[in-house]
Amino acid sequence: MKHNVSGRLQQNRNQSKLDNMMSDEDAVLGIGSRVNHPAYGDGVVIRIHKAAYEVCFVKFGIKDVGRSYSQWEIIESIPAQEIVSFNEAEEALVKILEAFSDISRVVELGDKWDGGMMTLQPKDTSLKAKEIPIDTFFHKIVMVRDRLRVMEQRINSSKITDEEKINLQQYITRIYGSLTTFNVLFRHKEDYFVGDKT
Repeated sequence: MKHNVSGRLQQNRNQSKLDNMMSDEDAVLGIGSRVNHPAYGDGVVIRIHKAAYEVCFVKFGIKDVGRSYSQWEIIESIPAQEIVSFNEAEEALVKILEAFSDISRVVELGDKWDGGMMTLQPKDTSLKAKEIPIDTFFHKIVMVRDRLRVMEQRINSSKITDEEKINLQQYITRIYGSLTTFNVLFRHKEDYFVGDKT
C-alpha cells in the first residue's frame, strides 16, 4: 500500500512536470505576440513572468494577464523560445498603435527642406503664385501615408475573402507608387512610399 501511494505521488509529480513543460513550450506567447482581450482590446506581450504576461494594451496601458487566461483572441503568436530583441518588440507595439489607435510616429523631413517654401506658379502671369511652407506640405503627405498604412492593416485584419484583400491591396500599392515622387522630402529611407517592384 505504501509503495502504491509513493508510486502515485511520483506519477503525479512526473505528470505535473510534463504539464509544466507543455505549458512552457506549447502554450506560452512570446514577446511581441499580438492579442485582443474582451475587456482591454488590442495589445502586445512585452514581458513574460512565471505566472503572467505583461501586456501593453492600446487603450488601457500595461496590464498583467495570467498565463492560463484563455478568453482572449490571439492575433499573432510569436513562440516564447524565439529570441526577440527589445527593438522588435517595440516595432510590434508601434504597429499595434498605428493600426488600432491611429497614432503616428514622428517622421522627419530631410534637412535640405527645413524652412523651405513650395511655390505653385500658375501659367497665367496675371494670377498670384501660392506659397506653402514645405514642412506643412510634408505633414499632409505623412498623414496620407499613415492613413494608407492604417487602411492596409485594417484590410488585412478584416473578415473579407483573401481574393478581395489582394484586390484592395493592389490598389493601395498603386497609390503608394503614385506617391513615390514625394520620397525626396523624407529624411529616412524606411519612411518612403514603395510601389510595385517589377
